[in-house]
Amino acid sequence: MLEISKKDIIARLKFDNPWWETGANEKVAFENTPRRKYFDTFHRNITDTTVRRALVLMGPRRIGKTVMVYHSVRKLLDSSVNPKAILYVSLETPIYTGLSLEGILGYFQELFAHKRDAILYVFFDEIQYLKNWEVHLKSLVDSYPDYRFIATGSAAAALRLKSNESGAGRFSDYVLPPLTFAEYLMFIGREDDLVEMVQIDDDVFDYLAKDIDGLNEEFVNYLNYGGYPEAVFSTTIRSDPGQYIKSDIIDKVLLRDLPSLYGISDIQELNRLFTTLAYNTGNEVTLEGLSQSSGVAKNTIKRYLEYLEAAFLIKRVERIDQNAKRFKRAMCFKVYLTNPSMRAALFGQLDSASEAMGSLTETAIFSQWQHSQQTELYYARWNTGEIDIVFLNEADQRPLWAIEVKWSDRPYKARGELDNCVDFVARNKNIRQPINITSRTISDENVIYKGIKFRFLPSSLYAYVLGVNILRRVGKRRT
Repeated sequence: MLEISKKDIIARLKFDNPWWETGANEKVAFENTPRRKYFDTFHRNITDTTVRRALVLMGPRRIGKTVMVYHSVRKLLDSSVNPKAILYVSLETPIYTGLSLEGILGYFQELFAHKRDAILYVFFDEIQYLKNWEVHLKSLVDSYPDYRFIATGSAAAALRLKSNESGAGRFSDYVLPPLTFAEYLMFIGREDDLVEMVQIDDDVFDYLAKDIDGLNEEFVNYLNYGGYPEAVFSTTIRSDPGQYIKSDIIDKVLLRDLPSLYGISDIQELNRLFTTLAYNTGNEVTLEGLSQSSGVAKNTIKRYLEYLEAAFLIKRVERIDQNAKRFKRAMCFKVYLTNPSMRAALFGQLDSASEAMGSLTETAIFSQWQHSQQTELYYARWNTGEIDIVFLNEADQRPLWAIEVKWSDRPYKARGELDNCVDFVARNKNIRQPINITSRTISDENVIYKGIKFRFLPSSLYAYVLGVNILRRVGKRRT
Protein backbone atom coordinates (compact mmCIF):
# COMPACT_ATOMS: atom_id res chain seq x y z
CA MET A 1 0.00 0.00 0.00
CA LEU A 2 1.37 3.39 -1.00
CA GLU A 3 2.03 5.99 1.69
CA ILE A 4 2.09 9.74 1.24
CA SER A 5 5.65 10.69 0.42
CA LYS A 6 7.74 13.35 2.13
CA LYS A 7 8.09 15.07 -1.24
CA ASP A 8 4.30 15.39 -1.58
CA ILE A 9 3.91 16.71 1.98
CA ILE A 10 6.58 19.37 1.45
CA ALA A 11 4.98 20.32 -1.87
CA ARG A 12 1.68 20.87 -0.08
CA LEU A 13 3.36 22.93 2.65
CA LYS A 14 4.89 25.16 -0.03
CA PHE A 15 1.50 25.49 -1.73
CA ASP A 16 -0.17 26.56 1.54
CA ASN A 17 2.64 29.02 2.34
CA PRO A 18 3.33 30.82 -0.96
CA TRP A 19 5.11 33.68 0.85
CA TRP A 20 8.09 31.36 1.35
CA GLU A 21 8.98 31.74 -2.32
CA THR A 22 7.69 35.19 -3.25
CA GLY A 23 8.27 37.04 0.02
CA ALA A 24 6.28 39.68 1.88
CA ASN A 25 4.67 41.00 -1.31
CA GLU A 26 2.86 37.71 -1.87
CA LYS A 27 -0.92 38.13 -1.87
CA VAL A 28 -2.41 36.47 1.22
CA ALA A 29 -5.88 34.93 1.16
CA PHE A 30 -8.67 37.22 2.46
CA GLU A 31 -6.26 40.15 2.90
CA ASN A 32 -8.76 42.57 1.36
CA THR A 33 -11.70 41.55 3.54
CA PRO A 34 -12.63 43.69 6.58
CA ARG A 35 -11.04 42.77 9.87
CA ARG A 36 -13.10 41.75 12.88
CA LYS A 37 -13.04 44.15 15.82
CA TYR A 38 -11.24 41.38 17.68
CA PHE A 39 -8.27 41.31 15.34
CA ASP A 40 -5.96 43.81 17.04
CA THR A 41 -6.28 42.10 20.43
CA PHE A 42 -5.80 38.67 18.88
CA HIS A 43 -2.72 39.73 16.93
CA ARG A 44 -1.26 41.49 19.94
CA ASN A 45 -1.38 38.20 21.82
CA ILE A 46 0.34 36.41 18.94
CA THR A 47 3.30 38.78 19.03
CA ASP A 48 3.53 38.97 22.84
CA THR A 49 6.72 37.02 23.54
CA THR A 50 6.47 37.48 27.33
CA VAL A 51 3.83 34.74 27.54
CA ARG A 52 5.03 31.19 26.82
CA ARG A 53 1.71 29.73 25.78
CA ALA A 54 -0.05 28.52 22.67
CA LEU A 55 -2.98 30.69 21.64
CA VAL A 56 -6.10 28.59 20.94
CA LEU A 57 -8.73 30.43 18.90
CA MET A 58 -12.15 28.84 19.38
CA GLY A 59 -15.63 29.56 18.15
CA PRO A 60 -18.55 28.34 16.04
CA ARG A 61 -18.17 27.38 12.42
CA ARG A 62 -17.86 30.05 9.72
CA ILE A 63 -17.50 33.14 11.87
CA GLY A 64 -14.04 34.10 10.62
CA LYS A 65 -11.35 32.19 12.54
CA THR A 66 -9.35 31.17 9.47
CA VAL A 67 -9.75 34.63 7.96
CA MET A 68 -8.39 36.18 11.15
CA VAL A 69 -5.37 33.84 10.96
CA TYR A 70 -4.66 34.98 7.41
CA HIS A 71 -5.03 38.60 8.51
CA SER A 72 -2.36 37.89 11.14
CA VAL A 73 -0.07 36.38 8.51
CA ARG A 74 -0.53 39.52 6.41
CA LYS A 75 0.31 41.76 9.36
CA LEU A 76 3.38 39.71 10.28
CA LEU A 77 4.65 40.03 6.72
CA ASP A 78 3.96 43.77 6.77
CA SER A 79 5.91 43.99 10.05
CA SER A 80 9.10 42.72 8.37
CA VAL A 81 8.88 39.22 9.84
CA ASN A 82 10.88 36.82 7.66
CA PRO A 83 8.31 35.05 5.41
CA LYS A 84 10.17 31.77 5.99
CA ALA A 85 9.50 32.13 9.72
CA ILE A 86 5.72 31.74 9.21
CA LEU A 87 4.04 28.34 8.83
CA TYR A 88 0.33 27.86 8.10
CA VAL A 89 -1.14 24.35 8.12
CA SER A 90 -4.80 23.36 7.79
CA LEU A 91 -5.12 19.99 9.49
CA GLU A 92 -8.39 19.45 7.63
CA THR A 93 -6.29 18.86 4.48
CA PRO A 94 -6.25 15.09 3.77
CA ILE A 95 -2.52 14.94 3.02
CA TYR A 96 -1.73 15.68 6.69
CA THR A 97 -3.92 12.86 8.00
CA GLY A 98 -1.93 10.65 10.37
CA LEU A 99 0.90 13.14 10.76
CA SER A 100 1.77 14.51 14.18
CA LEU A 101 2.27 18.20 14.91
CA GLU A 102 5.90 17.39 15.70
CA GLY A 103 6.29 15.76 12.30
CA ILE A 104 4.83 18.71 10.41
CA LEU A 105 6.98 21.15 12.38
CA GLY A 106 10.00 18.95 11.64
CA TYR A 107 9.49 19.33 7.89
CA PHE A 108 9.30 23.12 8.34
CA GLN A 109 12.49 23.19 10.43
CA GLU A 110 14.33 21.00 7.96
CA LEU A 111 13.29 23.10 4.96
CA PHE A 112 14.85 26.28 6.33
CA ALA A 113 17.32 24.96 8.93
CA HIS A 114 15.37 26.63 11.72
CA LYS A 115 17.05 26.41 15.13
CA ARG A 116 15.38 25.72 18.43
CA ASP A 117 15.85 29.33 19.59
CA ALA A 118 14.47 30.92 16.41
CA ILE A 119 11.42 33.19 16.48
CA LEU A 120 8.82 31.32 14.44
CA TYR A 121 5.06 31.73 14.01
CA VAL A 122 3.25 28.42 13.56
CA PHE A 123 -0.48 28.34 12.75
CA PHE A 124 -2.37 25.03 13.07
CA ASP A 125 -5.85 25.55 11.59
CA GLU A 126 -8.72 23.15 12.48
CA ILE A 127 -6.54 21.40 15.04
CA GLN A 128 -9.34 19.19 16.34
CA TYR A 129 -8.86 16.91 13.34
CA LEU A 130 -5.69 15.61 14.99
CA LYS A 131 -6.29 12.98 17.65
CA ASN A 132 -4.89 13.97 21.07
CA TRP A 133 -3.93 17.35 19.65
CA GLU A 134 -3.72 18.90 23.10
CA VAL A 135 -0.96 16.52 24.21
CA HIS A 136 1.12 17.25 21.10
CA LEU A 137 0.60 21.01 21.30
CA LYS A 138 1.57 21.11 24.97
CA SER A 139 4.73 19.17 24.13
CA LEU A 140 5.66 21.67 21.41
CA VAL A 141 5.13 24.63 23.75
CA ASP A 142 7.42 23.00 26.31
CA SER A 143 10.05 22.01 23.75
CA TYR A 144 10.17 25.27 21.78
CA PRO A 145 9.50 28.16 24.18
CA ASP A 146 10.57 30.79 21.62
CA TYR A 147 8.16 29.60 18.94
CA ARG A 148 4.69 31.15 18.82
CA PHE A 149 2.03 28.45 18.32
CA ILE A 150 -1.51 29.45 17.30
CA ALA A 151 -4.29 26.89 16.87
CA THR A 152 -7.88 27.23 15.70
CA GLY A 153 -10.79 24.89 15.90
CA SER A 154 -14.52 24.78 15.23
CA ALA A 155 -15.40 21.78 17.36
CA ALA A 156 -15.27 23.95 20.43
CA ALA A 157 -16.55 21.19 22.65
CA ALA A 158 -13.33 19.24 22.16
CA LEU A 159 -11.16 22.32 22.33
CA ARG A 160 -12.55 23.66 25.59
CA LEU A 161 -12.77 20.26 27.25
CA LYS A 162 -9.29 19.12 26.31
CA SER A 163 -7.56 22.46 26.78
CA ASN A 164 -8.88 22.57 30.34
CA GLU A 165 -7.78 19.01 31.06
CA SER A 166 -4.37 18.85 29.44
CA GLY A 167 -3.25 22.36 28.62
CA ALA A 168 -3.25 24.01 32.03
CA GLY A 169 -0.62 26.72 32.00
CA ARG A 170 0.25 26.08 28.35
CA PHE A 171 -2.79 27.33 26.42
CA SER A 172 -4.58 30.69 26.29
CA ASP A 173 -8.17 30.32 25.07
CA TYR A 174 -9.44 33.08 22.79
CA VAL A 175 -13.13 32.87 21.86
CA LEU A 176 -14.37 34.47 18.63
CA PRO A 177 -18.19 34.88 18.75
CA PRO A 178 -20.49 35.60 15.81
CA LEU A 179 -20.66 39.14 14.43
CA THR A 180 -22.09 41.82 16.68
CA PHE A 181 -24.75 44.08 15.19
CA ALA A 182 -22.16 46.88 15.26
CA GLU A 183 -19.70 44.77 13.24
CA TYR A 184 -22.47 43.84 10.80
CA LEU A 185 -23.24 47.53 10.13
CA MET A 186 -19.53 48.22 9.69
CA PHE A 187 -19.16 45.33 7.23
CA ILE A 188 -22.04 46.54 5.04
CA GLY A 189 -20.82 50.14 5.24
CA ARG A 190 -23.96 51.61 6.85
CA GLU A 191 -22.71 52.44 10.34
CA ASP A 192 -22.24 56.16 9.65
CA ASP A 193 -25.49 56.37 7.67
CA LEU A 194 -27.66 55.00 10.47
CA VAL A 195 -25.98 55.88 13.78
CA GLU A 196 -24.55 59.15 15.08
CA MET A 197 -21.89 59.14 17.80
CA VAL A 198 -21.89 62.07 20.23
CA GLN A 199 -18.89 62.52 22.53
CA ILE A 200 -19.92 63.37 26.09
CA ASP A 201 -16.53 63.19 27.80
CA ASP A 202 -12.99 61.94 27.14
CA ASP A 203 -14.03 58.29 26.93
CA VAL A 204 -17.82 58.61 27.17
CA PHE A 205 -20.04 58.54 24.09
CA ASP A 206 -23.74 58.57 23.36
CA TYR A 207 -25.34 57.17 20.22
CA LEU A 208 -28.41 58.33 18.32
CA ALA A 209 -30.34 56.70 15.51
CA LYS A 210 -30.22 58.90 12.42
CA ASP A 211 -32.83 56.75 10.67
CA ILE A 212 -34.63 54.37 13.02
CA ASP A 213 -36.62 52.72 10.22
CA GLY A 214 -33.42 52.02 8.29
CA LEU A 215 -31.69 50.78 11.43
CA ASN A 216 -34.59 48.45 12.21
CA GLU A 217 -34.54 47.15 8.64
CA GLU A 218 -30.88 46.22 8.98
CA PHE A 219 -31.54 44.74 12.43
CA VAL A 220 -34.05 42.36 10.86
CA ASN A 221 -31.47 41.47 8.19
CA TYR A 222 -28.97 40.84 10.98
CA LEU A 223 -31.41 38.44 12.64
CA ASN A 224 -31.88 36.57 9.37
CA TYR A 225 -28.25 36.12 8.30
CA GLY A 226 -26.00 38.83 9.75
CA GLY A 227 -24.12 36.81 12.35
CA TYR A 228 -21.99 35.15 9.65
CA PRO A 229 -19.40 37.27 7.79
CA GLU A 230 -19.58 35.14 4.66
CA ALA A 231 -23.34 35.59 4.43
CA VAL A 232 -22.97 39.36 4.74
CA PHE A 233 -20.74 39.52 1.64
CA SER A 234 -22.41 36.91 -0.57
CA THR A 235 -25.65 37.70 -2.41
CA THR A 236 -26.01 33.99 -3.16
CA ILE A 237 -25.93 33.06 0.52
CA ARG A 238 -28.22 35.95 1.47
CA SER A 239 -30.77 34.75 -1.07
CA ASP A 240 -30.90 31.35 0.65
CA PRO A 241 -29.27 31.63 4.10
CA GLY A 242 -31.15 28.56 5.28
CA GLN A 243 -29.22 26.31 2.91
CA TYR A 244 -25.87 27.82 3.92
CA ILE A 245 -26.41 28.03 7.66
CA LYS A 246 -28.29 24.78 8.14
CA SER A 247 -26.34 22.53 5.78
CA ASP A 248 -22.87 23.97 6.16
CA ILE A 249 -22.89 24.97 9.81
CA ILE A 250 -25.61 23.43 11.95
CA ASP A 251 -25.68 20.01 10.29
CA LYS A 252 -21.90 19.60 10.34
CA VAL A 253 -21.83 20.21 14.08
CA LEU A 254 -24.87 18.05 14.85
CA LEU A 255 -24.16 15.27 12.38
CA ARG A 256 -20.36 15.14 12.45
CA ASP A 257 -18.54 17.09 15.15
CA LEU A 258 -20.56 16.24 18.26
CA PRO A 259 -21.22 12.57 17.39
CA SER A 260 -17.53 11.98 16.68
CA LEU A 261 -16.42 13.74 19.87
CA TYR A 262 -18.86 12.13 22.27
CA GLY A 263 -19.80 8.88 20.58
CA ILE A 264 -23.44 9.91 20.09
CA SER A 265 -25.20 7.11 18.25
CA ASP A 266 -28.71 8.54 17.87
CA ILE A 267 -28.02 11.61 15.74
CA GLN A 268 -31.68 12.18 14.95
CA GLU A 269 -32.42 12.39 18.67
CA LEU A 270 -29.84 15.14 19.06
CA ASN A 271 -31.22 16.91 16.01
CA ARG A 272 -34.80 16.80 17.37
CA LEU A 273 -33.69 18.35 20.64
CA PHE A 274 -31.73 21.13 18.94
CA THR A 275 -34.68 21.91 16.65
CA THR A 276 -36.95 22.22 19.70
CA LEU A 277 -34.45 24.49 21.45
CA ALA A 278 -33.97 26.67 18.36
CA TYR A 279 -37.72 27.18 17.99
CA ASN A 280 -37.96 28.19 21.65
CA THR A 281 -34.95 30.51 21.73
CA GLY A 282 -35.50 33.32 24.23
CA ASN A 283 -38.22 31.40 26.04
CA GLU A 284 -38.31 29.54 29.34
CA VAL A 285 -38.15 25.75 29.07
CA THR A 286 -38.09 22.79 31.46
CA LEU A 287 -36.45 19.40 31.20
CA GLU A 288 -39.89 17.82 31.41
CA GLY A 289 -41.24 20.00 28.61
CA LEU A 290 -38.20 19.42 26.41
CA SER A 291 -38.49 15.68 26.94
CA GLN A 292 -42.13 15.70 25.89
CA SER A 293 -41.54 17.96 22.87
CA SER A 294 -38.45 16.22 21.53
CA GLY A 295 -39.09 12.66 22.69
CA VAL A 296 -35.65 12.51 24.34
CA ALA A 297 -35.17 11.16 27.87
CA LYS A 298 -34.43 13.80 30.54
CA ASN A 299 -31.04 12.35 31.53
CA THR A 300 -30.01 12.31 27.89
CA ILE A 301 -31.20 15.90 27.47
CA LYS A 302 -28.89 17.02 30.29
CA ARG A 303 -25.88 15.57 28.46
CA TYR A 304 -26.95 16.95 25.09
CA LEU A 305 -27.42 20.44 26.55
CA GLU A 306 -23.83 20.36 27.81
CA TYR A 307 -22.57 19.29 24.38
CA LEU A 308 -24.60 21.91 22.49
CA GLU A 309 -23.45 24.64 24.84
CA ALA A 310 -19.80 23.58 24.62
CA ALA A 311 -20.09 23.70 20.81
CA PHE A 312 -21.30 27.33 20.98
CA LEU A 313 -24.71 26.53 19.54
CA ILE A 314 -26.78 27.46 22.60
CA LYS A 315 -26.46 29.31 25.89
CA ARG A 316 -28.45 28.36 29.01
CA VAL A 317 -29.47 31.08 31.47
CA GLU A 318 -30.56 30.33 35.02
CA ARG A 319 -33.66 31.71 36.70
CA ILE A 320 -33.79 33.85 39.86
CA ASP A 321 -36.84 34.91 41.86
CA GLN A 322 -38.21 38.38 42.62
CA ASN A 323 -35.67 38.73 45.44
CA ALA A 324 -32.81 37.88 43.07
CA LYS A 325 -32.28 34.51 44.79
CA ARG A 326 -31.16 31.51 42.79
CA PHE A 327 -33.09 28.25 42.97
CA LYS A 328 -31.45 25.22 44.60
CA ARG A 329 -33.08 22.98 42.00
CA ALA A 330 -33.09 24.59 38.56
CA MET A 331 -36.35 23.22 37.20
CA CYS A 332 -36.71 26.04 34.66
CA PHE A 333 -34.19 27.89 32.52
CA LYS A 334 -34.00 29.91 29.33
CA VAL A 335 -32.18 28.81 26.21
CA TYR A 336 -30.73 31.24 23.67
CA LEU A 337 -29.21 30.44 20.32
CA THR A 338 -25.72 31.94 20.28
CA ASN A 339 -26.51 33.29 16.82
CA PRO A 340 -30.13 34.31 16.08
CA SER A 341 -29.61 33.61 12.38
CA MET A 342 -29.79 29.89 13.11
CA ARG A 343 -33.51 30.10 13.87
CA ALA A 344 -34.26 31.83 10.58
CA ALA A 345 -32.28 29.14 8.77
CA LEU A 346 -34.38 26.39 10.32
CA PHE A 347 -37.84 27.94 10.28
CA GLY A 348 -37.80 30.67 7.65
CA GLN A 349 -36.79 34.31 7.49
CA LEU A 350 -38.46 36.98 9.57
CA ASP A 351 -39.87 40.39 8.81
CA SER A 352 -40.49 43.16 11.32
CA ALA A 353 -44.07 41.96 11.94
CA SER A 354 -43.23 38.29 12.51
CA GLU A 355 -44.57 36.72 15.67
CA ALA A 356 -41.09 35.51 16.63
CA MET A 357 -39.53 39.00 16.53
CA GLY A 358 -39.87 39.42 20.30
CA SER A 359 -37.93 36.29 21.22
CA LEU A 360 -35.40 36.80 18.40
CA THR A 361 -34.79 40.39 19.52
CA GLU A 362 -34.10 39.12 23.02
CA THR A 363 -31.83 36.43 21.58
CA ALA A 364 -29.90 39.01 19.54
CA ILE A 365 -29.42 41.33 22.51
CA PHE A 366 -28.33 38.47 24.72
CA SER A 367 -25.92 37.30 22.01
CA GLN A 368 -24.10 40.64 22.16
CA TRP A 369 -23.22 39.82 25.76
CA GLN A 370 -21.30 36.73 24.61
CA HIS A 371 -18.59 39.10 23.49
CA SER A 372 -18.00 40.23 27.07
CA GLN A 373 -17.67 36.65 28.37
CA GLN A 374 -20.05 37.79 31.08
CA THR A 375 -21.27 34.91 33.23
CA GLU A 376 -23.42 36.62 35.86
CA LEU A 377 -26.48 37.12 33.64
CA TYR A 378 -29.82 35.70 34.75
CA TYR A 379 -33.52 36.22 34.16
CA ALA A 380 -36.03 36.81 36.94
CA ARG A 381 -39.48 35.23 37.03
CA TRP A 382 -42.10 35.00 39.73
CA ASN A 383 -45.88 34.54 39.88
CA THR A 384 -46.73 38.08 38.79
CA GLY A 385 -43.80 39.19 36.68
CA GLU A 386 -40.56 38.66 34.79
CA ILE A 387 -37.38 40.58 33.97
CA ASP A 388 -35.55 39.45 30.84
CA ILE A 389 -31.91 40.09 31.83
CA VAL A 390 -30.53 40.71 35.33
CA PHE A 391 -26.87 41.11 36.23
CA LEU A 392 -25.81 39.82 39.66
CA ASN A 393 -22.68 41.14 41.32
CA GLU A 394 -20.27 38.21 41.62
CA ALA A 395 -19.13 39.18 45.13
CA ASP A 396 -22.47 39.40 46.94
CA GLN A 397 -24.90 38.02 44.31
CA ARG A 398 -27.02 41.17 44.47
CA PRO A 399 -28.56 42.61 41.27
CA LEU A 400 -26.79 45.64 39.86
CA TRP A 401 -28.84 46.31 36.74
CA ALA A 402 -31.74 44.92 34.69
CA ILE A 403 -33.05 45.07 31.13
CA GLU A 404 -36.54 44.42 29.83
CA VAL A 405 -36.44 43.59 26.10
CA LYS A 406 -39.39 44.51 23.86
CA TRP A 407 -39.96 44.75 20.11
CA SER A 408 -42.87 47.06 20.75
CA ASP A 409 -43.57 50.69 21.70
CA ARG A 410 -46.65 49.73 23.73
CA PRO A 411 -45.07 49.85 27.24
CA TYR A 412 -44.14 53.50 26.67
CA LYS A 413 -47.84 54.41 26.77
CA ALA A 414 -49.28 51.45 28.68
CA ARG A 415 -47.15 52.12 31.77
CA GLY A 416 -48.85 49.33 33.69
CA GLU A 417 -46.62 46.93 31.73
CA LEU A 418 -43.71 48.31 33.77
CA ASP A 419 -45.19 47.15 37.10
CA ASN A 420 -43.02 44.03 37.09
CA CYS A 421 -39.93 46.26 37.00
CA VAL A 422 -41.32 48.46 39.80
CA ASP A 423 -41.93 45.36 41.93
CA PHE A 424 -38.41 44.04 41.29
CA VAL A 425 -36.74 47.37 42.12
CA ALA A 426 -38.81 47.69 45.30
CA ARG A 427 -37.45 44.35 46.49
CA ASN A 428 -33.87 45.06 45.36
CA LYS A 429 -33.05 48.60 46.46
CA ASN A 430 -29.45 48.62 45.24
CA ILE A 431 -30.30 48.04 41.59
CA ARG A 432 -29.04 50.74 39.26
CA GLN A 433 -31.45 53.20 37.70
CA PRO A 434 -32.60 53.97 35.09
CA ILE A 435 -34.00 50.56 34.22
CA ASN A 436 -33.46 49.95 30.49
CA ILE A 437 -36.55 49.11 28.45
CA THR A 438 -35.98 48.41 24.77
CA SER A 439 -38.64 49.46 22.29
CA ARG A 440 -39.24 49.32 18.57
CA THR A 441 -38.77 53.03 17.74
CA ILE A 442 -38.98 55.17 20.90
CA SER A 443 -36.05 56.84 22.63
CA ASP A 444 -36.63 58.60 25.97
CA GLU A 445 -34.00 58.94 28.68
CA ASN A 446 -36.21 60.34 31.45
CA VAL A 447 -39.37 58.36 32.09
CA ILE A 448 -40.52 58.34 35.73
CA TYR A 449 -43.16 55.80 36.73
CA LYS A 450 -44.13 55.12 40.34
CA GLY A 451 -40.93 56.76 41.51
CA ILE A 452 -38.69 54.57 39.31
CA LYS A 453 -36.61 56.02 36.49
CA PHE A 454 -36.75 54.24 33.14
CA ARG A 455 -34.79 54.68 29.92
CA PHE A 456 -36.40 53.69 26.62
CA LEU A 457 -34.15 52.88 23.67
CA PRO A 458 -34.96 51.09 20.38
CA SER A 459 -33.83 47.45 20.45
CA SER A 460 -31.78 47.88 17.28
CA LEU A 461 -29.92 50.88 18.71
CA TYR A 462 -29.46 49.16 22.08
CA ALA A 463 -27.94 46.10 20.37
CA TYR A 464 -25.59 48.40 18.43
CA VAL A 465 -24.51 50.38 21.51
CA LEU A 466 -24.03 47.19 23.53
CA GLY A 467 -21.78 45.72 20.85
CA VAL A 468 -19.75 48.92 20.44
CA ASN A 469 -19.11 49.31 24.18
CA ILE A 470 -18.22 45.66 24.73
CA LEU A 471 -15.89 45.57 21.74
CA ARG A 472 -14.19 48.74 22.96
CA ARG A 473 -13.38 46.92 26.21
CA VAL A 474 -12.30 43.82 24.30
CA GLY A 475 -9.82 45.95 22.38
CA LYS A 476 -8.16 47.01 25.62
CA ARG A 477 -7.74 43.60 27.20
CA ARG A 478 -5.36 40.71 26.75
CA THR A 479 -6.10 37.02 27.08
